[in-house]
Amino acid sequence: MSEVKLGDRVVGDGHPTYIIGEIGINHNGDIETAKQLIDAAVAAGCDAVKFQKRTPDLCVPADMKDVQRETPWGIMSYLDYRKRVEFGRAEYKVIDDYCRDRDIAWFVSCWDSASVDFMNEFNPICFKIASACLTDDELLKSHRRVSRPILLSTGMSTLAQIDHAVEVLGKDNLILMHCTSSYPADLDQLNLRVIDTLKRRYGTPVGYSGHEVGLVPSVVSVAMGACAVERHITLDRAMWGSDQSASVESHGLVRLVRDIRAAECSMGDGEKRVYEGELLMIKRLRRHA
Repeated sequence: MSEVKLGDRVVGDGHPTYIIGEIGINHNGDIETAKQLIDAAVAAGCDAVKFQKRTPDLCVPADMKDVQRETPWGIMSYLDYRKRVEFGRAEYKVIDDYCRDRDIAWFVSCWDSASVDFMNEFNPICFKIASACLTDDELLKSHRRVSRPILLSTGMSTLAQIDHAVEVLGKDNLILMHCTSSYPADLDQLNLRVIDTLKRRYGTPVGYSGHEVGLVPSVVSVAMGACAVERHITLDRAMWGSDQSASVESHGLVRLVRDIRAAECSMGDGEKRVYEGELLMIKRLRRHA
């Protein structure tokens, strides 16, 4: 199984799970909220945080731009709302500096080619491609053009569509992320065995991007072979925003990282052996050699 290097970390089978706190747009356009979410990820022991970057004028469908929406900032068009929650150069410079100070990696998922070029100026360790963008060949090629590792989410996609995306991207420096793209996702639709299906089919490292309520499936995904785990994080699941209800609060994030590390430790290497702690039990309990 191949490996991919993200910053100073090697990701793949036999290496510690790469844990990503997906901030996305849960900051609601507020840089102080973004800093608090970064702090929560650092305190929990995450390896990286991830944001989302869009050029609203390009990404918002024409028939949606003037649709009115109730927001915490009043009623506004959907286009104006998307612009309201979008960070620009100044905010990402603050994020870049803050993550350096807190010693945590950060990167983004870009939803349009202009955003790829914009974010590439910050020298991210990798790019993430969202499930919704898996069939956008132009965007896939834009990511490959900047020659950075790529995490590709596979939610809402058939194997044929994933085959095509992998063909466009190539397998070099590629991590596939198994995912079910509903928010929140029902447990009986998570299908964690697909992690192994993807590993066998493509021969790339495979991670898990979870949108379920709760922590157990994300921990189980590690035992199923996930080399990376990504979960949306929030300060409060009751906050306004479409991703908040499928996110993990700071105390849950601490438990998630702790339990993933415990799962890694307990899995071992598969070689059957008698441990030193069992030797005393042999003397006490076993009648025959």
